[in-house]
Amino acid sequence: MSARAHPTDGDLNPATDGGDLPIKSLPHRHKVGVPPKQNMFQDFMYTFKETFFHDDPLRQFKDQPKSKKFMLGLQSVFPVFDWGRNYNLKKFRGDLIAGLTIASLCIPQDIGYAKLANLDPKYGLYSSFVPPLVYACMGSSRDIAIGPVAVVSLLLGTLLRAEIDPNTNPDEYLRLAFTATFFAGVTEAALGFFRLGFLIDFLSHAAVVGFMGGAAITIALQQLKGFLGIKTFTKKTDIIAVLDSVFSSAHHGWNWQTILIGASFLTFLLISKFIGKKSKRLFWIPAIAPLISVIISTFFVYITRADKQGVQIVKHLDKGINPSSFNQIYFSGHYLAKGIRIGVVAGMVALTEAVAIGRTFAAMKDYQIDGNKEMVALGVMNVVGSMSSCYVATGSFSRSAVNFMAGCQTAVSNIIMSIVVLLTLLFLTPLFKYTPNAILAAIIINAVIPLIDIQAAILIFKVDKLDFVACMGAFFGVIFVSVEIGLLIAVSISFAKILLQVTRPRTAVLGNIPRTSVYRNIQQYPEATMVPGVLTIRVDSAIYFSNSNYVRERIQRWLLEEEEKVKAAGLPRIQFLIIEMSPVTDIDTSGIHSLEDLYKSLQKRDIQLILANPGPLVIGKLHLSHFADMLGQDNIFLTVADAVESCCPKISDEV
Repeated sequence: MSARAHPTDGDLNPATDGGDLPIKSLPHRHKVGVPPKQNMFQDFMYTFKETFFHDDPLRQFKDQPKSKKFMLGLQSVFPVFDWGRNYNLKKFRGDLIAGLTIASLCIPQDIGYAKLANLDPKYGLYSSFVPPLVYACMGSSRDIAIGPVAVVSLLLGTLLRAEIDPNTNPDEYLRLAFTATFFAGVTEAALGFFRLGFLIDFLSHAAVVGFMGGAAITIALQQLKGFLGIKTFTKKTDIIAVLDSVFSSAHHGWNWQTILIGASFLTFLLISKFIGKKSKRLFWIPAIAPLISVIISTFFVYITRADKQGVQIVKHLDKGINPSSFNQIYFSGHYLAKGIRIGVVAGMVALTEAVAIGRTFAAMKDYQIDGNKEMVALGVMNVVGSMSSCYVATGSFSRSAVNFMAGCQTAVSNIIMSIVVLLTLLFLTPLFKYTPNAILAAIIINAVIPLIDIQAAILIFKVDKLDFVACMGAFFGVIFVSVEIGLLIAVSISFAKILLQVTRPRTAVLGNIPRTSVYRNIQQYPEATMVPGVLTIRVDSAIYFSNSNYVRERIQRWLLEEEEKVKAAGLPRIQFLIIEMSPVTDIDTSGIHSLEDLYKSLQKRDIQLILANPGPLVIGKLHLSHFADMLGQDNIFLTVADAVESCCPKISDEV
């Protein structure tokens, strides 16, 4: 019987069916083993450990003296005590260069990102002083550079503005920002402490690509206010409102001097970035280009007094280090719940970005980071930051990339960056008075361009159309509605995809690869042939209450379709239905009831149900529920080949 006549639902894991050895016959038939019974407590503890402690974090404490355990515990919470023991001058040289390089990049970015969050520029600098110091002591990544980032700044600013107008109530707005930062840190630390880091994995890569791309375009559009010198600008973030605001002010609100400054330095920044990509040895050119742009543009505005001609400038920037803000955090009252809600959302997005960045560079340097420890470090960092006039900080991809290429060795590069920011706060902030807003807009536009990953979107489209829907849903949600709606769409579609895969698992009809006892998906292997009188189906998922009825109905539909084809071709009728159970990792009572219903339905049609290679969890539950006895031990086989040989020994010998 030709395999080409039988389309299948797909093949999630073609290597997990029962036939494993390319041999002609099986002289000895093994029975499916039943695992030893475990009591409920043992079973619960195993599941609990695999869910929350799969990496066995306490293994290093085994068989160690108390003094050693104390030191290991200290190193676990503060990794600086681990890598600090082997720190040397050679490593410091690399960290010094990297720290100075990322400092030159972060200072102008921080001023611009604070404006995205509708905060005074000094709060951007504050957020690159204290948080990196905390992370350097508690973080496990050697390459991540800490500070404000564009997407989180925009998200925070959008959510805060929806509650309080920063222009009419700046003090309350600032207090809510600190409150949101505090609870963002609490959220991050709690997820890490309770080992719930897997929750951030529910936001799929495709959804993140779409969300980041949409956020990048939204951020770039927001910069048109400073780039074009527009004084009256919409408070909305959707593309239609922004473009309407831009073009409605074209005849009277644009300032040609501002446009000239912005366009000139944006061109310079893009050229420097191109040079850096062409030669890795010239990585420092795009890294210092923003600071050079700020210095030159500030000097130009100062000597020409372009601010008198309508060029908007930063104006006064307070000197001094971060003041305490603990007493400004809302721990009660009307804004507490709002601060918690905004903090949770901002914290989750910040966490997703930081962990992804940390894992990326750890893989490039072949070392491991503990995701849960990272979350605790980032959480404590933001909690401390909220008490020292900082807003939400996280890992910056652009700065981390520069940090990596500059040759950083440890988190000391973050300390160097913090020291440079400290010196800037103490002595250099008055120099930014004449910095034009247009240059900050150009720096931010240049920084967010890499977030629009067109190649990733194309790859997602080619590989998985449903992933592409999630990507585009998040993208259009951000640019046409708002950042928070785009994020909600991203999360919703990610969950919808999980539910779809769980409730509608793939199944496949298997055929025999000629001259072997291997059975594979006939759609993937057109040369595979089906054995007359036997239908072999593989279920590519655990069978739970959410999909048990679908699995039973899909198997029955496969059988009906096959019977129609067999009847039309005049071939022997189907007498045996073999279900390949290798991919079925688990089954619940609903799944067992579905198998029972399927078995009874087949019995009425004089078709024998056979199971091949059920796993330990599955076979254990089948025995406990007595379904194995109902089916018969002789109808449960180790491999598909064993099952086929038992059903049709003569045909099997001829294969």
